[in-house]
Amino acid sequence: MHSAPITSPLRLRVAIIGAGPAGIYAGNILNKAVHDAGGTVAIDLFDALPAPYGLIRYGVAPDHPRIKGIVTSLHEMLDSGSIRFIGNVTYGVDVSLHDLREQYHAVIFATGAIRDAPLAVPGIDLPGSYGAADFVSWYDGHPDVARSWPLDATDVAVIGNGNVALDVARVLAKHPKDLLSTDIPDNVYAGLAGSPVTDVHIFGRRGPSQVKFTPIELRELAQVPDVDVIVYEEDFVFDEHTRALATTNNQVKVMTRTLESWLTKESTGASRRLHLHFLQAPLEVYGDGRVEGIRLERMAPTGDGGVRGTGVVVDYPVQAVYRAVGYRGSALPELPFDEARGVIPNDGGRVLDAHGTPIAGLYATGWIKRGPVGLIGHTKGDALETITRLMEDAPALGEQAGQSDGDGILRVLTERGVPVTTWPGWLILDAHEKALGDNHAAERDRVKVVERDEQVLIARADAAVFS
Repeated sequence: MHSAPITSPLRLRVAIIGAGPAGIYAGNILNKAVHDAGGTVAIDLFDALPAPYGLIRYGVAPDHPRIKGIVTSLHEMLDSGSIRFIGNVTYGVDVSLHDLREQYHAVIFATGAIRDAPLAVPGIDLPGSYGAADFVSWYDGHPDVARSWPLDATDVAVIGNGNVALDVARVLAKHPKDLLSTDIPDNVYAGLAGSPVTDVHIFGRRGPSQVKFTPIELRELAQVPDVDVIVYEEDFVFDEHTRALATTNNQVKVMTRTLESWLTKESTGASRRLHLHFLQAPLEVYGDGRVEGIRLERMAPTGDGGVRGTGVVVDYPVQAVYRAVGYRGSALPELPFDEARGVIPNDGGRVLDAHGTPIAGLYATGWIKRGPVGLIGHTKGDALETITRLMEDAPALGEQAGQSDGDGILRVLTERGVPVTTWPGWLILDAHEKALGDNHAAERDRVKVVERDEQVLIARADAAVFS
């Protein structure tokens, strides 16, 4: 990248790869920081998908309008005009790092973590065994996954004790008619409507005071119509450490109390059941050619927050297994990658080379920076750290040679035949989906358009893609 020292006032052009919460927060914080410093900044926000919002649109269960309400604040940030959205552009395919270096002083990677973390137990790859991330992408209408999902099991196991495990289990157990008020795509509703499921089992290797659920997510389970939540007294084993957690940490206290209250809850005779199992670790997924059951070992607290195997083995006959043991980031072309942690190696957001030296002008934020931990709200603090580092480096980043009008990258994409989408285009698609909801028999808020080509066609209905 050809550059010369920046003179005051600051003038920057920055590309952000990934238009989910991490990327949008980073852009919003950067815009304010530069203007507070008396400078100017042009920010282009790229995404591989035609629509913005990333995890909020394609990673949150459709029956969580509270969490999806975050879209309102993200919408305001993008609608302000200070960040330019450029969608349907895949980094490493449609645009290279070299291309971005030619056009921008800095590049921030906010690509998240969308793959399922592995689970090393025998039989985990049998037909009928699935990753939760893939299932979430399906029920959220991600354009790059198949339109159908094999829902032919009456008994299902979900491995994991986090919110994603709860989401997967709840969507599997919930009657599809109770999802019609959401933005669930029509093909997903049709698939769930044909499911014969009666029992969904969630398994966690630690005790009820050590789950990774949040209280509101847990309480929602008891409000699912015609679904009984069942817990088992033998799973409520506490040692001094876990009992202390349940009395000193308010969030743990609330969840433990909620779970214990379900021990005495009468069955309603619901047609579907959601079973919560604790202190059980998977040993094997077994079956002759496809999933027929899951084998687990009962665990016991060790007194220091850990658990140990007891040697007691329990089998559950199930016909499908979903692993929800976490997400993992993916390597990006031309960038270093920490395979062990599934992140871009970095120091506070500055991307590091193989020798641990910061690479000038390259930054990371969100889950691709720190791993898939924390809630969406934690992303703001993470983005602030990265932008603080960028602002410290800004005087040395230099004036960008080349396309000074800011549209050089658009010409590159046009020459390559990439049908980009824009913020005005998203507003068209957004209105289209809401109109589909208005016209739906169930009077839904929105019906999500799933096919990528259809999204692009609608979003590019206005011939003047960029003004």
